[in-house]
Amino acid sequence: MQLLRSIGFFHGNILLFCVTTGAGIFVSPKGVLKYSSLNIAVSLSIWAACAVLTIISALSLAELGTTFPRSGAPYYFLRRSLGSSVAFLSLWIKFFIYPLGIATQSLIISTYIIQPFYTRCPAPELPKKCLALAILWSLGLLNTRGVLTVAWFQTISVLMKITILCFISLTGIVLLGTGKKENVAKFENSFDAELPGASQIAEALLQGLFAYSGTSILINIAGEIKNPGENIPKALITVLPMVAVVYILVNISYLAVLTPQEIISADAVAVTWMDKVIPSMQWVISFGISTSIVSNICCTVLSASRLFYTASQEGQLPLIFSMLNNYFSPTVAITQIIILASCLIIASDLINLIKYSGLATWVLRGLYMIGLLKLRYQEPNLPRPYKVNQDKNVNINFLLYF
Repeated sequence: MQLLRSIGFFHGNILLFCVTTGAGIFVSPKGVLKYSSLNIAVSLSIWAACAVLTIISALSLAELGTTFPRSGAPYYFLRRSLGSSVAFLSLWIKFFIYPLGIATQSLIISTYIIQPFYTRCPAPELPKKCLALAILWSLGLLNTRGVLTVAWFQTISVLMKITILCFISLTGIVLLGTGKKENVAKFENSFDAELPGASQIAEALLQGLFAYSGTSILINIAGEIKNPGENIPKALITVLPMVAVVYILVNISYLAVLTPQEIISADAVAVTWMDKVIPSMQWVISFGISTSIVSNICCTVLSASRLFYTASQEGQLPLIFSMLNNYFSPTVAITQIIILASCLIIASDLINLIKYSGLATWVLRGLYMIGLLKLRYQEPNLPRPYKVNQDKNVNINFLLYF
């Protein structure tokens, strides 16, 4: 049995949007602002820089997915370009990155759901972890029903996600447009605040890049996408600039309502924001955000299972990981991911989880860039349906390691 090509351009856009606009925009503003020394101008500049880096990097990785249109394409590509040892190393890094990200997002969901019941104090850890585990295993069962079931689930959840992000963005624009002193004053002297050091900027970039993690979803499931040579680049060009604009507007809205001190002290920034704007509707946005992050976890489990499926087929993981059920889904790989994420849920320091996950992810992206350059020289005549500028790859590689 083989995975089926059942994802077209529409569902590809849906999956990309869902997995990119996940937990990050609701939790990363706290970390970015903290490491920007509470400097609003620097914070917004970091978000813009993260957007540019992500778009350029994702378009470069699109060459990888279109040249090797198979599920788990990044792993297969590293094995072919840099050798089996590097591919094996990347596999084991991702073996922990994926569960780490899934555990982080599960804890964020449970925090957003439970926090409205504890308006005057932080929510206890035990109920948050129990709820996170329940959500995690439910999504694992959903993934065993196949990629089309996951795609239709994302189609429904993306409507709620767009509604929430547009509401937050437009509210901030309206508040600034009305010219109320308390909202505008935060931006008047934004350049007068203390400037962060180089190490703090690097930390802030890692926090911001976490919000864009997941842009490789289409590369990881390239073997299940119809006409990947055309649909993967078109989806990236369509979705990522839109996400970048929305992220900056959402951060402006947060800053128009909350002070930097309130943002970095909040466990659930969007819930705290809503408590200031419409206190009686706090539970609505809490539920909506939790639902939208659920879709992100679902896509992450989907992407991770395809990596383990490919590694199993290549002989670097036990063969059982490539076994498919009646819905053409690698059930054993999904179960292994859920078990590892369940173990990691006990670690609830979200900022550190984000930092380690983001660092490992961008180290791997650096390896992909090196592999792309090497393959350009080794196999210049290899058919490439989509090809990026070679000088751009060099610049990206430099920026990533800088």
